Amino acid sequence: MSSPGFAEIPLPGRRATIRLWHEDGLAGIVRRRGRAGFDAIVTSPPYNLRQPYASYRDDLPREAYLAWIGELGAAADRALSAGGSFFLNVGSPPRDPWLAWDVARRIGERFVLQNVLHWIKSIAIDRRHAGRASGVARDLALGHYRPVGSTRYVHGAHEYVFHFSRTGTVPIDRLAIGVAYQDRSNARRWRDGRRGLRCRGNTWFLPYATIQSGARDRPHPATFPPTLAEWCLRLHGVARIHRWADPFVGIGSSAVAAVRAGRTFEGFDIDRGYLAEARRRVREALRAEGAGSNGAGPARSRAAAGSTRGSAAS
Repeated sequence: MSSPGFAEIPLPGRRATIRLWHEDGLAGIVRRRGRAGFDAIVTSPPYNLRQPYASYRDDLPREAYLAWIGELGAAADRALSAGGSFFLNVGSPPRDPWLAWDVARRIGERFVLQNVLHWIKSIAIDRRHAGRASGVARDLALGHYRPVGSTRYVHGAHEYVFHFSRTGTVPIDRLAIGVAYQDRSNARRWRDGRRGLRCRGNTWFLPYATIQSGARDRPHPATFPPTLAEWCLRLHGVARIHRWADPFVGIGSSAVAAVRAGRTFEGFDIDRGYLAEARRRVREALRAEGAGSNGAGPARSRAAAGSTRGSAAS
């Protein structure tokens, strides 16, 4: 492999830098952890579902795959700061519903599972269940999913985000991704209601953006929206994050989230083609942020959904 340094992109107006590394992410997060470690790790490893990655074989025997997940846990254990959060996105196919939990259990050998979050990619809402205050006038079917041709299984419309920490006691900022009360009178009932927001809870509806060409707009077989990584950072508390990392950065969903959050980021991948796309998307996000803040540097973090999900390279 050539020199691991692939790209270094400073964030204008911030004392922060996005770095992309062409190297194995498990070794990378340990090698580049710094003295205090990363304050957050947000990632999505390959799911071992035979996805056609450009530089990785996604078809290990089950125990070999889980042993590799154990190596990820060991690397994260060495790289994460004492008060850090490790957010792990993983899904299960309908035929193998235990996969995500087998992965979580293996990581749980070293960490405490503090929160289980559900990334909802598609949802159907009946008008009669939405409530009058919602203004919903008809039944809704929102988001996208991959259809399952089966007489045994329903379509898979969600994935997990497991929030691990060392002790299970890491403070979080629930209202950083809070939602407004549908009935404002409810705000008076709760201590946090003074801000007019309530906790979003553990279900996060983040649909994929509609695209015209997968090869052009999403050149990767398994991606998550940048907003998913961004919400993880905000839940942990952006003010408490100095440096964070994604050992499987792929085409750069986490790197785009780093632009929005304005925090130093280290992203790793074994595929130079994915890294080139990640670099392009970072520069595109910087242009968008600069335009949104009239050239004064990255604008305040926003919650608009993006178009990709991180994995063996997101």
